[in-house]
Amino acid sequence: MTFPKWKEILIACICAFGVLFALPNILPDSVIRNLPDFLPNKKVSLGLDLSGGSHLLLEVGLDVVENDYLNQTLNAARDTLRKEGVPYASNFPRSVAADQHAVEFDLKDTSKVAKARTVLSQIDPDFKVTITGAHVVMKPTEEALKIRKATAIEKSIASVRKRVDDTGTREPNIQAQGDDRILLQIPGLQDPTRVKELLGRTGKLSFHLVDESAKEISDKKDAVAPIGSMYVESDHGGYIAVKKQAFVGGDTLTSAGLGQDEYGNPAVSFSFNRIGAKRVAEVTKANLHKKFAILLDNKAISVPVINGVITGGNGIISGNFTTETAQDLAVLLKAGALPAPLKVIEERTVGPDLGADSIHAGILATLISGLLVLVFMYLWYSSFGMIANIAVTVNIILLIAGLSCLQATLTLPGIAGIALTIGTAVDANVLINERIKEYIRKGEKFVKAVEKGYDLALTSIVDTNLNTIIGMAFLYYFGTGPVKGFAITTILGTVISFFTSTTLTRYIISTLLKMKYAVKIPM
Repeated sequence: MTFPKWKEILIACICAFGVLFALPNILPDSVIRNLPDFLPNKKVSLGLDLSGGSHLLLEVGLDVVENDYLNQTLNAARDTLRKEGVPYASNFPRSVAADQHAVEFDLKDTSKVAKARTVLSQIDPDFKVTITGAHVVMKPTEEALKIRKATAIEKSIASVRKRVDDTGTREPNIQAQGDDRILLQIPGLQDPTRVKELLGRTGKLSFHLVDESAKEISDKKDAVAPIGSMYVESDHGGYIAVKKQAFVGGDTLTSAGLGQDEYGNPAVSFSFNRIGAKRVAEVTKANLHKKFAILLDNKAISVPVINGVITGGNGIISGNFTTETAQDLAVLLKAGALPAPLKVIEERTVGPDLGADSIHAGILATLISGLLVLVFMYLWYSSFGMIANIAVTVNIILLIAGLSCLQATLTLPGIAGIALTIGTAVDANVLINERIKEYIRKGEKFVKAVEKGYDLALTSIVDTNLNTIIGMAFLYYFGTGPVKGFAITTILGTVISFFTSTTLTRYIISTLLKMKYAVKIPM
């Protein structure tokens, strides 16, 4: 029953930090905003079922990812064969359908098959090259496609997070669900229209020179663009021809934000990195007094004239923008292009009133269950019950502090996990107290009985807590949304309860005995 000084300090620090990190949850926002930076200011994040908000399930167009992968290989194959002097038939495809899952074409000269196989195999080691006669098939491996698609999901989540965060939305919950879906939960947002519009745009930005040899047309249905050019929708209606090859892309942007044009109207200001700035300077110098088009998702949003060399890597996009549309475009540019289009396949909105009712019901249930546990422990174990009750109180404080630090999203099942933790937190103390009573009945001295009670109950406590953690870990791994919230609160509560029941209560009893409060604490 003796504690070294370092352990006493550690216990005191853990309890003090728990109070400090849990405190922001009961302070008003006005006070939290004025706290010094070195003090904790994070609060527990509330899920949709508690705070209300919008729930969107997005489907990632992975067929587009595969199609882009095949087309990149197709272009590389065409360029490589041309460079190596291997002639190919005129049926060489210009694009690849996603359902083909391969690049296919014919060679003109079968004597060049060996060379073709060698140079094509070097393009991408993840493509298997098969040549039958003069027919070539380049097919990516399943593993390569799987990695490509998984990367697209990760990039999509990162882009979605940037877009949602930049709209000023607080603490969105964004996570992958299944193989091709993203779950987006935005607490407090009752109308997700603006967010859906942002997510519905791929956000691919590119800068192209206008092909001034082709006239502007009103309908591109039967129009044929000059070689090396393509028709795109103009910013003022109709279609204009632009060079297919962009002279600079959106990946060279370093920043974008809300600005003003020379007339004081809303516009979007942007900056290029060094590579982009150099390329823009070169192109504008060589094409003075010509037009270039700024394309967003293959639609011209601005077609300015190059009046001078653009140096410094800074520019501005002006047009018929409102403050909100200019801000949205800046958000898209900053977040970067999505690797694949997103489609909203499920949408739900939870009202704040329902969330408030859930919080009230959850808190009431937790308080009632907690109160009954505290009363029972006191009636059954007297002073030892009160010590256990102190441990339960500290347990809840530490649990709230832990949730605040992790910024875990608390849902209604999460509150159920807290209520469950209150019950299980005293399980260990019940085991310890019953062991102590057992040894007192056997005639052991009080201090010796307490020591044996704690030592011999430890194995059972470890087994119980370990089983709970293993079960909750599987729930967290396989579950989604609210199930994960329940698992997190239960795991965290179990770990904390192990500390409070086996260490904190033992320290309190040890301190009381050292103070000679009583030779025997009432039980």
